[in-house]
Amino acid sequence: MIASELRGKVGDLRQFASVRRITLDDGVERGVRALAFSSGGGLDFWVLADRSLDIGPLWWRGTPLAWQSMAGFRSPALHHAEEDGGRGYGRSSSGFVITCGLDHIRQPIDGHPLHGRLPFTPARVTAYGEDWDRDEPVLFCEGEVMQFRFQGEALRLRRRIEVPIGGNEVRFSDVVENLGASETPQASLYHFNLGYPAIAPGSTVRLGAKKLLDVTALPDVSDDPESISYPAGDDPRAVCTVSTPGVGENGLNIAFTFGTDTLPYLQIWHDFRKHACVLGVEPCTSARTGGVEKIMQPAQIRRYELSVSFSSGRPGFES
Repeated sequence: MIASELRGKVGDLRQFASVRRITLDDGVERGVRALAFSSGGGLDFWVLADRSLDIGPLWWRGTPLAWQSMAGFRSPALHHAEEDGGRGYGRSSSGFVITCGLDHIRQPIDGHPLHGRLPFTPARVTAYGEDWDRDEPVLFCEGEVMQFRFQGEALRLRRRIEVPIGGNEVRFSDVVENLGASETPQASLYHFNLGYPAIAPGSTVRLGAKKLLDVTALPDVSDDPESISYPAGDDPRAVCTVSTPGVGENGLNIAFTFGTDTLPYLQIWHDFRKHACVLGVEPCTSARTGGVEKIMQPAQIRRYELSVSFSSGRPGFES
């Protein structure tokens, strides 16, 4: 149903699809700003403005799919990347996606903390809302996050997130720019985190047609948490699919699509032990800790395009 037909039947189109500002107000989450997206097609999630415009909780057809740790969505005021020998990331890690970088990813090395200094940094929100007047109506938000050190790196992430109204897909358009006077390494890793019931016994992970992982038990007391990197392939866009039976009428399929020009690798990480039960799908710029990252010259930009789509056997509201 198109917007012109809906407008005559309702008082406010936000009845069907909306982006609303909210602020969390309890415990370690107190004060965290967020944007609550409701697509009208069964896809709902929160973009956490105070945590790098990443996505915290996410629901598809009312089912929670994003992994959430005991940390909740901790305020950035409580986060210290350098604590625990540079592993402070582990005290705040939680949610559907955590963007890592911008000049380092993976393990602490050479003074860099785990997954860099970008995660859990407050963003400046520059726009958000509902755009019903496009050929494809969308919900959207835009903002920017700075990673800066005087006489050091000056990297800006500008992000747009959008969802087709009535749709089943969330899209990320990121631009990283070197605003400094010197060249700098630039690294990005998109840490997409799935928890139960998005993963369960019988879940499979594929990169294109190649099977990467089978989930045989959850929790799995014998699991050895590990991460393995794979070349994303020669096609301009790679697709990683996580398929899980028993969710919805025809099971659940989640497809992660990303451009291989700037994200040439896919890392799969998991910890299926009790009270963890998390699978990480991680498009990234390099294959291993200490890997060679591309250098960005002053004023150079790099673009990252990713999308995540959800499908099951039940129809939803269509725009």
